[in-house]
Amino acid sequence: MTKAVLRLNGIERSFAALKVTDCLSLDVLEGETHAIIGPNGAGKTTLIHQISGALAPDAGRIHFDGRDVTDLPMPARAHLGLARTFQKTHVLPSFTVLENVALAVQARAGSSFRFWRAAAAEAQLNAAAMAALATVGISQRAPIRAGALSHGEKRLLEVAIALAQAPKLLLLDEPMAGAGAQETHRLVETLGGLKGRYTIVLVEHDMQAVFALADRVSVLVEGRIIATGTPQAVRDDAAVRAAYLGDAA
Repeated sequence: MTKAVLRLNGIERSFAALKVTDCLSLDVLEGETHAIIGPNGAGKTTLIHQISGALAPDAGRIHFDGRDVTDLPMPARAHLGLARTFQKTHVLPSFTVLENVALAVQARAGSSFRFWRAAAAEAQLNAAAMAALATVGISQRAPIRAGALSHGEKRLLEVAIALAQAPKLLLLDEPMAGAGAQETHRLVETLGGLKGRYTIVLVEHDMQAVFALADRVSVLVEGRIIATGTPQAVRDDAAVRAAYLGDAA
């Protein structure tokens, strides 16, 4: 039986009188790409923050790789193998593409981030960073400043930074946001190449990307999951159509 890498059990979160996460339970299975979709205001960002450790739930428990991480902060969860990207790009624009990824490799190794390093250590960092860049198809951009990348390339760089952390779970928060048609196509191809190699939680509004990539889809509406299933099952679900997909299905 395939194990659950991520297990949410009765998660709740409120802001004043507004309940944003409402007794939510969900399993993400090892090796699957699990998409979370829903309308604006459904609580997707709040849920991602709770999974990553940026925000604590008011109630419920979060288990990651068989361990209760509910009370662990974000850096501790990252150390255990949970890597995430963000809706808005988070790269260091004045650093090179290679340096951005090498810093992630360095952090994974528990480095003190001293700028002086032995040549052998530098070579190891760069080799691991280049491997991550090659995986997402932008290794040729390694020597340029990250600020000079196109929007789509910055998205790919963020994925490379996450991969450099040797993750057990990739948490991708709207990777297609702001991308044009060609950039979206490239991102879908790249993420498709990661399927099965990594366990992925994908939060995304682009339904074509979701249905191309996801093994399972969960639909979040008003803080509750109203359906979970294969892309086709979710597409055919009358409640999902009424609440979110409409004619887009």
